[in-house]
Amino acid sequence: MAVYETDLPGVGRKFDLELSDDTLASIVVHHDGRCELYRRPNREASGEKLLELTGDEANKLGSILEGAYFESVTVDELTVPLGDAIIEWVEVPEVSHHAGETLRESDIESRTGTTIIAIQRANETISNPAPDFELASGDILVAIGTREEHNELTQIVRGSA
Repeated sequence: MAVYETDLPGVGRKFDLELSDDTLASIVVHHDGRCELYRRPNREASGEKLLELTGDEANKLGSILEGAYFESVTVDELTVPLGDAIIEWVEVPEVSHHAGETLRESDIESRTGTTIIAIQRANETISNPAPDFELASGDILVAIGTREEHNELTQIVRGSA
């Protein structure tokens, strides 16, 4: 990931980060500590402002991202009491052929090997959903399975498999 720095006289400094989807994240750090975060399709485009933070908010977010509050680990080296199984969240996209299907009709669990242990729908969490539970766009499936099973689940739910 390339990072480009640009001085902005009278304003502060701009940092452009190349993202994995070939877009840019641009962060403008003002002299007074305020920060603005933009997502841009390329270096020439102005992009969309995603976030504006005060100096204190930017410092707190920076500490979180740096790992001062939670240090991430390399998941391939992670060992947990579940063996090879991990818990992941997958959102049912706005346009999904699974929206309106029950869990039984979607056959997601048997096709992927994962087990759906909960579904988050807006502010409600449905634990251990029944086979006749009907999926909707925007639902977040909470599933347990191996990394390979989760990759399959993500592809099926997003319609790329």
